[in-house]
Amino acid sequence: QVQLVESGGGLVQAGGSLRLSCAASGYTFESYAMGWLRQASGKEREFVAGISWHGGNAIYAESVKGRFTISRDNAKNTVYLQMDDLKPEDTAVYYCSIHKTAWGTSDARDYHYWGQGTQVTVSS
Repeated sequence: QVQLVESGGGLVQAGGSLRLSCAASGYTFESYAMGWLRQASGKEREFVAGISWHGGNAIYAESVKGRFTISRDNAKNTVYLQMDDLKPEDTAVYYCSIHKTAWGTSDARDYHYWGQGTQVTVSS
């Protein structure tokens, strides 16, 4: 069955960096766009970044544009999220997810299957 396993979260000071990884299995990884979404305490899950099946197209939420970079390695069935210049408002549980198509969108409703998430906490 489909499995998504996120890792790389942690506690970091404002201005610091983290790199999240998501290992996927149980389906044809290179056929689908992937995304990272996050959910802060008491808030709805929101889109962060998405990447097309071949990695050539990436889209970002305005709040992270210029600070976060999404990438993927189809040979390793893994998607990454490099997060730089982190801010306290980035604090959330981060999830990777599979888009319903090969190209991706910024609509969180277009993503399905979720891992257990990884906690990112940014202190001020």
